[in-house]
Amino acid sequence: MRLKDFDGMVCSIAGTMAAIGDRWGLLILRDLVLGLSRYEDFRQSSGVTNATLSDRLKHLEANGLVERRRYQLHPERFEYLLTPKGRLIAPMMPVLAQIGDRLQVSGAPAPPLKFVNRKTGAEIRWGLFDGKSGKRVSPSDLEIREGAGADDLVRWRLSRKEPGNRDQVNDAARSPNRASPAKPKKLSTRRRRP
Repeated sequence: MRLKDFDGMVCSIAGTMAAIGDRWGLLILRDLVLGLSRYEDFRQSSGVTNATLSDRLKHLEANGLVERRRYQLHPERFEYLLTPKGRLIAPMMPVLAQIGDRLQVSGAPAPPLKFVNRKTGAEIRWGLFDGKSGKRVSPSDLEIREGAGADDLVRWRLSRKEPGNRDQVNDAARSPNRASPAKPKKLSTRRRRP
């Protein structure tokens, strides 16, 4: 069953999710970042079915994130490689992994992956940096504002944020292993327009 796509939604996050496709697409990209490139390796790594894997590889290729390259003629076999556009997603993998490590959701007693600088061997950590000064920014100083490409729905979303919600985000950023003391509001399943 196909889920509704994000066509017409002015949102960079939704657009990235649409290009990736779904959880299987994200795991295929994870494997490509790890250095896997062959169909059977993707199958063994994720346990995904042949039909799903084939469909997701086609989706990633159609969205310009991967390219298929023949590496054998008889029988004909292909490998998959990240395109320059696909390599833009690579920095997302350490972020997702390190968030998962903080949430302790991997089922492992310690982080299963370690991201390091190839040249120095030092561990790489994600963070927020000021675009002008290059200095690290605390999550509590993060503010989201309207961008030049904002439409009415983006402006509506930003107008609806409540002061307490920003504090919940900042509390979670400061204490990633503790739940926020405030109860989250139940979200309506109805889509509201401005």
